[in-house]
Amino acid sequence: MTLEWEQLVVDAADPVALGSWWAEALGWVVVDDSAEEYEIRPAPDRLPGLLFGLHAEGKTVKNRLHLDFRPVDQEAEVTRLLALGARHADVGQTGDEPWVVLQDPEGNEFCVLAPRRR
Repeated sequence: MTLEWEQLVVDAADPVALGSWWAEALGWVVVDDSAEEYEIRPAPDRLPGLLFGLHAEGKTVKNRLHLDFRPVDQEAEVTRLLALGARHADVGQTGDEPWVVLQDPEGNEFCVLAPRRR
């Protein structure tokens, strides 16, 4: 049996707004822009993608699954994401971590990691 990772589904109160935010944050393209399922991918024919599905209930607890990103310049990327509307998130970090925890506009946590040591 062979499995191909198609997408990660994210519940959203407003799939279009949240999907558009992530498309801009990641520089990805929109492959489905319906109000119920808004999908973005790195390129139209490249997987996996992120699919934002309509889910009226708001987020109430810390995500059990989150995305990690490793930019070349962590500080510049955190600044850029904050300017797009991300917010800092406190998930119990001590302050010595080499990552920054942020939330997207609907409160989903994600991490911006420090560059890899060579």
